[in-house]
Amino acid sequence: MNFKVVFNIIGFLLILNGLFILTGIGFSIYHQSDDILALLISGVGTFLSGFIIWLATRKSEITELGKREGYLIVSLGWIVMSLSGAIPFVIYGAIPNYTDAFFETMSGFTTTGASILTDIEKLPYGLLFWRSFTHWLGGMGIIVLSLAILPLLGIGGMQLFAAEVPGVIKDKIHPRVKETAKRLWGIYVILTAAETLLLIVGGLNFFDAITHSFATMGTGGFSTKNNSIAYFTSPYVQYIFIFFMFIAGMNFTLHYFAFHGNFNFLKTNTEFKYYLGFTIFVSLFIMVIHIPYVDFHWEEGIRQSLFHVVSLTTTTGFVTSDYENWAPFSRMIFFVLLFIGGCAGSTGGGIKLVRHIILFKNSWAELKRLIHPRAVIPIKFNNKAVSSEIISNVQAFFIFYILLFVFSSIIISLLGVEFVTAIGATATCIGNIGPGIGTVGPVSNFSHLPETVKWILSFLMLVGRLELFTVLIIFSPAFWKK
Repeated sequence: MNFKVVFNIIGFLLILNGLFILTGIGFSIYHQSDDILALLISGVGTFLSGFIIWLATRKSEITELGKREGYLIVSLGWIVMSLSGAIPFVIYGAIPNYTDAFFETMSGFTTTGASILTDIEKLPYGLLFWRSFTHWLGGMGIIVLSLAILPLLGIGGMQLFAAEVPGVIKDKIHPRVKETAKRLWGIYVILTAAETLLLIVGGLNFFDAITHSFATMGTGGFSTKNNSIAYFTSPYVQYIFIFFMFIAGMNFTLHYFAFHGNFNFLKTNTEFKYYLGFTIFVSLFIMVIHIPYVDFHWEEGIRQSLFHVVSLTTTTGFVTSDYENWAPFSRMIFFVLLFIGGCAGSTGGGIKLVRHIILFKNSWAELKRLIHPRAVIPIKFNNKAVSSEIISNVQAFFIFYILLFVFSSIIISLLGVEFVTAIGATATCIGNIGPGIGTVGPVSNFSHLPETVKWILSFLMLVGRLELFTVLIIFSPAFWKK
């Protein structure tokens, strides 16, 4: 393990984070809020700390990262970004408890959207912007951003790309990782700008438009309003959120093709077809079973159902109403949605739809093999045979995911949290979603949970964001052996 190169990149990430923290000062000045000093101290302090670490470790003999260094950098990178990103909240006093501040910041960077704040609108503009900005940075991945810059430092980034980019099959749209990162971020910026403009047309001011665009495209869910998206009663605005949540949950490689006029994926991409069909079917199903319990106009019923299905499936976590008060059976459906996830290669978290598809196809093939034991029945995805290695990876992922969910739920229950709340908090944090069930439901928050539970949930957010193996492998003794 080359710790020198690991700390060199960690220092570089801290330099970036310090600069990112300072971006909120512009909004503080414009809105004349009193959080300028807190942001300035935090930003400059983080920048200088990173610069010292980077300067002390800049002479490294290795110019290409190994797999172990890549995994360690990604895991430590998210942790140090959250540790330093929490400082402005503590210095200003908006979140004086560091555990709470770390929980909020980790929730931001991992695009979870779980919050401990009881009155969001009391926060000054600079801190509100920084809180939403963490979503946007974490959505596409601060590590992917650094891939465009690491070559300038003489360090290759292929292993970082492998460790960071979510999904089963990592599609590169350019042979060079640096160029892939640039194109991904270019698409990300364009879509964010487009949503911001459309929200402004819908009546939002620039601040609310850009912060909610950060949260939407990052599939995060932090809002600047206490009532979340329910604050914006305009159907037009809510449909804009639905549309951009949906495309943020798509594989960004498909967006790249679409930008170049290639829409073949609408007919050929298996995951997209399942994603679209699943969203429409579940939304209509919830609307139908929900009709006897509310007095919605049919359009509002469709919009409310579609909004929450897209929000939970893509792991964005925005809400427009308390779905726990909907039809009893719909509550079970919403809980199941916590385990779905968006498409591979999206900014969404969760298990990812592609894994569900492969697992279902493999299970169905096993039934066929019982009848025809000598038959060769390949598992196909996008009209290509899926290798046995990928199938094994998917099966192992499901086993680890469920075991981690069950074990964590039991531990949190033993720490004094009511069981329904424990499983709801565990499911929503490991899936990077935000709202859960019980006392951490859509109109509640996580402030009442014990501190120990918040650290456990913060760890689950990190594990979920980096897709289990990237973090869990570090705890394997084999990882540290020569």
